[in-house]
Amino acid sequence: MNHALLRVLKPEQVEVEICRADEFDQRRGLSSELDEMWSFVRRKTNPRWLWHAINHHSGQVVAYVFGRRKDEVFLKLKALLEPFGITRYYTDGWGAYERHLDPEQHRVGKDQTQKIESKHITLRTQIKRLVRRTICFSKTEQMHDIVIGLFINRYEFGRLL
Repeated sequence: MNHALLRVLKPEQVEVEICRADEFDQRRGLSSELDEMWSFVRRKTNPRWLWHAINHHSGQVVAYVFGRRKDEVFLKLKALLEPFGITRYYTDGWGAYERHLDPEQHRVGKDQTQKIESKHITLRTQIKRLVRRTICFSKTEQMHDIVIGLFINRYEFGRLL
């Protein structure tokens, strides 16, 4: 290894700004990762999608909705997000995002959606009816939404209902 190519930063060369996440979001604007996660009710030909948004910095779920993979379902999620004043959205580029988010606020790419993809793994591990190959499944959309919604409310929001 050629040590002449190594560079060492000195503390005076590094600028660090320490602040709480909520202060950071207030100054810079809240940024959010959005994604949709597939599951099914009764049979795989009856898909049900969990659309959710998380805080890009903290990873906390901000809002979620259930439905098909259609624009009108995304618009319900978008309406839930409006009070947060989100200034930057990170997505995987699904068409609904392209059609309904301001291009100046929207960034497409898997490099900025790692936290929400990790959330999917956690959900699929904890809730067996979200596993793609399973004998555990919901028989009704209502029960599907209740089970997943209760899990999210309990473990993300700390609420029992």
